[in-house]
Amino acid sequence: MARKLVDLSIFLENDVMSDPPAFAPKIEYFTHQNTAAQIESFFPGLAKSDLPDGEGWAVEHVSLSTHNGTHLDAPWHFHSTMNKGERAIAIHEVPLDWCFQPAVKLDFRHFADGYVVTAADVEAELKRIGHTLEPLEIVVVNTRAGSRYGQADYVHAGCGMGYAATMYLLERGVRLTGTDAWSWDAPFSHTAGKYAATKDASLIWEGHKAGRDIGYCHLEKLHNLEALPADGYFISCFPHKIRGASAGWTRAVAIFDDRLRP
Repeated sequence: MARKLVDLSIFLENDVMSDPPAFAPKIEYFTHQNTAAQIESFFPGLAKSDLPDGEGWAVEHVSLSTHNGTHLDAPWHFHSTMNKGERAIAIHEVPLDWCFQPAVKLDFRHFADGYVVTAADVEAELKRIGHTLEPLEIVVVNTRAGSRYGQADYVHAGCGMGYAATMYLLERGVRLTGTDAWSWDAPFSHTAGKYAATKDASLIWEGHKAGRDIGYCHLEKLHNLEALPADGYFISCFPHKIRGASAGWTRAVAIFDDRLRP
């Protein structure tokens, strides 16, 4: 078959609801018309008029969190330890073979915003699509949040993966997961209400905190998962190499190509 690529990543861009406002990326654009002075500084005596069409170069200054855009979270983000006591690995230490594997999609778009997915839900969805998990497969979760990207309610939309649901995957050898929501866990605005009623701190970030027991990574703010079937493709999501960081940006791509399979 011909190779087919499906882009699973959002843009890094200004003025689009992708994060709470205080955490949004900021991009400053310098155009060919206002950068001639930058080139002149390298070549004494050069004038703007000496450059073809008087143009300099285009360049951007970007202010980012490692969790802006489509990114891969390392175990270090979740907790200081993983695997019940080992030092949690940072993004530059994530095994590369975790980041290019056959993938499976779980379709949870029907769950309400704030719903916490259970192990039984995961098992039922795998049965529905007729898929048996294999070690190191990448599991991505399609939530309602994918349809709300860029809208005011995006960070509050979609279901989240609970501790038991996450452990169901990890105990079967999965080491990299992903979601099209802002967080792997249920939106904080929904969890906050449950915490206020119960004062049970174990509800907070419970899917992430599964990494204390079994170290794993997950992708957040994926896009276009609706275009994917349940399985039959690879996902590539190698993270940017940032020493000691809790996450790294990635251009996540689904790759359909029978030649990649043994």
